[in-house]
Order: sequence, then structure tokens, then C-alpha cells
Amino acid sequence: MFMALSIVMPALELAQDTGKLLSWRKKEGETVRKGEPLAEIETDKAVVEVEAPGDGILSAVTAREGAVIPVGHTIAWLLQPGESVPDASLKVSPKARRIAKERGIDLAAIKGSGPGGEIVADDIPASPSPGGAEPARPEPAAAPEPAAAPEPNVASESTAARLMAQRTTESWTTVPHFFLTRDVDATALNAMREAMTGVTHTDLLVVFVARALKKHPRLNVGSADVNVAIAIAVEDAVVAGVIHRADTKSLADIASRRKELSDRAHAGKLQPADITGATFTISNLGMYRVDAFTAIIVPPQAGILAVGAITDRVVAVNGQPAVRPMMTLTLSCDHRVVDGARGAAFLNDVVEAIGSA
Repeated sequence: MFMALSIVMPALELAQDTGKLLSWRKKEGETVRKGEPLAEIETDKAVVEVEAPGDGILSAVTAREGAVIPVGHTIAWLLQPGESVPDASLKVSPKARRIAKERGIDLAAIKGSGPGGEIVADDIPASPSPGGAEPARPEPAAAPEPAAAPEPNVASESTAARLMAQRTTESWTTVPHFFLTRDVDATALNAMREAMTGVTHTDLLVVFVARALKKHPRLNVGSADVNVAIAIAVEDAVVAGVIHRADTKSLADIASRRKELSDRAHAGKLQPADITGATFTISNLGMYRVDAFTAIIVPPQAGILAVGAITDRVVAVNGQPAVRPMMTLTLSCDHRVVDGARGAAFLNDVVEAIGSA
């Protein structure tokens, strides 16, 4: 039997509170099929497409393009012919519900100020009102003086870029980073790449990192699945496309998935599943001729591998100077999860895999 399906603002991570509706891909009243793109959403991670969870008629659209909407809030429904929108007598955002529970607030006594009367986080008072009466609301503040126009570069900054900067700052100031660096001879890596069509250095690194993560579960945040994210530079931000269960995939499958993620990222058509669930990240700046750099960890992950360019350097080989294609790897670790010895053992396994590729 068919049932009405709600379309909600998706949550792509625990700390996400809102998302911005950029555009509707279907019109209200239009029939859609499961899997078809319904809307384009901008979050702090990327621009993603929301797909139809089933067949139906797009109905009861409550969100306008450009609106910033709380995570979990219903923005439309998919109905069957003759079906009506289910009655929702008490609409509460997930964040508001959590805060109310923590503070011991009776939601029945709260008047919602959100879309359609939904109770949002700002509606929850700091403490319960005596006798369960509805909490008094402060008088509206006087209208502020018009603010000066922002600098052009700030005004044009996207939500994704702005929030990426915020999350990066939070990680750098709250996560105790430490860094380990190794130089590796990339002769074998280059030969392996040149012998295969459509395979990049990044694809090979995903294979080697995934295998090492399986042996070092602390670097994989203890997850049973090894989900390796690849940092992808887009117009004004960096997104991390995820290759799920990378340790179980062939090199050809990894290369195909990496290309698919890159194409979607640059086209602004990433889907929620493309950027969620990562357990470790690789950031490769070799194509930008960067010799070496340190990367900031993406919580709740415990590590990120920064990869520099492969360049010819003079190194000692059997006690004699020789020119070899060398690459510098820098591993950033969360010291709360990983100590120096464990981080070094992981990095050593990656280096040995590259050297014997």
C-alpha cells in the first residue's frame, strides 16, 4: 500500500543545524519517480541533490528557493492521487526536541516560531516556566541601524565556504594535532600508474591507505568499514567525496568511483551519500606542484594524509648520490586517539606499499 512520503532537509553530519534550498528540480503537482532529483541543497559540506524516496506527486511544498531550513524539517510531500498531507499537530525540529529534553521543557507549552508553526531551537527557554505556563517572550528589539556593506569577497562567499572555514577553525583549536612526515621513492608508483589506463596516483593511494587502515583500526576511528574520503577542490570550497568500503574494492572500481565523485562535485550534483560516512581523508595537492604541507583533521576522523608532488630529487642510494622521483607524505593525527608509535606504524605501512607497488 502506498503512503505519503515526507521530503525533509537532510543532515549530512551531526553538527549540521540547517541547509539552504538552492532550487527545486521538480514543480509542485509534477509526478516524480523514485531516485529522480527533487531539489538542490547547499550545506556546510557541499551542494547536493535530494532524490525522491519513492514515486508520487510533489505536493505541499513549504520551502522557497533561497530559504535556510532547519535539518529534519519537512519541505514537501510525495502523495498518491487522492491522498492528502498527513496531519502534524506538533511540529518540532530535531535540535529543538533535543534541547527541550536536556532542559526538561514541556514542548506542549511552547509556541513555535518556525515555518508552519514549527518549534525551533530558539523557541526553547533556558529553564522550565513555573507551573508549566508558556514562557514569556522578550519584547522585539528595536530595529538596528543599517549595517555597512560587507567587503566584496565576503559578500560573495558561499555558505559552504563560510562554514568550511568555521569547521576548520573548530578542528584546529579543539583537536590536539600532531604530524608525522616521510619521504618515499615513487618510482614503482609511477610505473604502476603508467601501466594502467584511467588510473591516477590518488586512486593508487586510496588502495594503499585502505589496506593500512584495515591493519590500524585506531586511524579508522574503530569503524568496521573503511570509507576513504578524497578532498576535491571546487569553485570556492573543498568537498570530500567518499569511497565507501574502499578496502573491498578493486583498483578499477576505485578509479571509476573517484572520477564519478569528481565529476559530480564540479557539476554541483553531489548526493548526500557521496559525502557522508568517511573514516579517513586523503588530500593530494601534488597536481598543484606543492612539495609538502600539513592538513587539518576532519572530525570525527582521527587522521588525514597530505600528499605532495612527485619531483626528482638527489637522494642517497647504496651510499651514492642518485636522482629519484620522490614524494612527501605528512600524516596528521588526533593525539586523543592515536599516539606517535601507532601513527608511525600506519605511515610506514603506507610508505612500504608505495615503494613496492
